[in-house]
Amino acid sequence: MLVDDHIFFRRGVRQIVDAEPDMQVVAEAADGQDAVSKAKRARPDIILMDVNMPRMDGVEATRFISAELPEVRIVMLTVSDTDDHLFESIKNGAVGFLLKDVSPEEMTKAIRDTAGGESSLSPFIAARLVRYVQKGGHEAEPRPIANLTQREDEILRLIARGARDREIAQQLIISESTVKKHVQNVLRKLHARNRVEAVSYLDPAERRPPAS
Repeated sequence: MLVDDHIFFRRGVRQIVDAEPDMQVVAEAADGQDAVSKAKRARPDIILMDVNMPRMDGVEATRFISAELPEVRIVMLTVSDTDDHLFESIKNGAVGFLLKDVSPEEMTKAIRDTAGGESSLSPFIAARLVRYVQKGGHEAEPRPIANLTQREDEILRLIARGARDREIAQQLIISESTVKKHVQNVLRKLHARNRVEAVSYLDPAERRPPAS
């Protein structure tokens, strides 16, 4: 079963899976809420579950599905192996993480490995999980802002001090359109819905509520 809010991504994965003689896509869903209801009807062996989706995200959908259908093996789809939903997803029942930019061969191998009872984890994710377990489930997660470029980090901190796009552009000597593009990248990388949520990733001493 494929769960992702981007139809073109689902179509691409379906073509890859359906081309294999021992695999078949039995259902698709565009959000977590739809995934929960369809999983109950389709009873798939494996679910490829996107992390970030509208209505209900993949982490929450995994919790519901794992509770009602514990035999279903769920692999999370993510754009980065530094995704901070890692441990929460595994706690909710996921058995692996699969990067969205993997090759068709890597994807089908991960599916077969999962069907055979193995966990699909990149070496980086596996290392993080080991550290987490060794520290009794209290490992400090790498801060998401570490994924930002120097310019994106600079703009985020200016936003945190209440600067507007025009003020940021003047201070950094760049255009307002460039500022807006950087802000979009910041929101995407932090999986933040708005600037206030993005600023919340900074330490309290580094921020104050941005102007509305």
